[in-house]
Amino acid sequence: MDALSRLIQLAQLQGNLDVRCQFAGGFAVDHAEAPRGEALFHLVLDGGCAIEPAGEPSLDMQAGDLVIFPHGAAHLIRDRRGQRRTAPVRVEHDGLLPLRRNGNGAPELDLLCGRFRYAPASASLLLSTLPGTLKVSLRDTAGMEALQALVALMRHEAGQRQPGALAVVTALTHALFALALRAYATGDVHGLLPLLADARLGGAVQAMLAEPAHPWTLEELGRVAAMSRASFARHFGERAGMTPGECLARLRMQIAGDLLLRTRRRTGDIGQDVGYQSEAAFGKAFRHYMGTTPARFRREHTREEEHI
Repeated sequence: MDALSRLIQLAQLQGNLDVRCQFAGGFAVDHAEAPRGEALFHLVLDGGCAIEPAGEPSLDMQAGDLVIFPHGAAHLIRDRRGQRRTAPVRVEHDGLLPLRRNGNGAPELDLLCGRFRYAPASASLLLSTLPGTLKVSLRDTAGMEALQALVALMRHEAGQRQPGALAVVTALTHALFALALRAYATGDVHGLLPLLADARLGGAVQAMLAEPAHPWTLEELGRVAAMSRASFARHFGERAGMTPGECLARLRMQIAGDLLLRTRRRTGDIGQDVGYQSEAAFGKAFRHYMGTTPARFRREHTREEEHI
């Protein structure tokens, strides 16, 4: 399994569609901050709108644009013209989803709204690399033919409303998230995700994820990346904003946290699975990176994960 797929798997991500919006004229819809463990998203199927994240500049959204709020930030969706008069919004059903409309004529905006639910404790490494607002534009993202095809299929399914359409569109939201992360990773950004997009450095991260218990050295990781020890360490730090050792430790803790929540295995055994020869050493490292002991982490987060 590639590294990005493994991180998404650890996050226990689930995509859910909430509502379809078809608006014309003046409209303004507030979205409150989402509960912990939910990342809100909006996909423009047709037309356009403005989205105003709290405390951030307004985003101009057009057909094919996707915006994700990884940390559930509050935001406002409004018409581009900023009209003062807004028609009342009513809720209907289009045979696929609840449908919000503010008129009877042709809509100027066709929008799919939903959320990605994730296990907060298991997704911390993945989400910590993401900004508060993540926008992917088909117009600005070169080489994203797969994303364009996916959006086109979602638009088709939402429009035709054939049997099973909701199941199809909901399943496609998972792929939408992965493609959005891939697009973000190819930009001029730093962190774990851009590291995965690097042809050579990404292989080193994948090796660490595949064998977290291995006592990886810079020489070994450099060989995986076809670089010298010094070159690997320098390029890794510049791209990731952390040392290879720090990255390995964080990956180990994320895997250990997942095992603590999904299994009833002993803490010491899980520590050995991720490279710690003693339970004490594992507990110390876990407290450093996760802010609590393994036992307390398991006790406090197991019920939380069961609701994802």
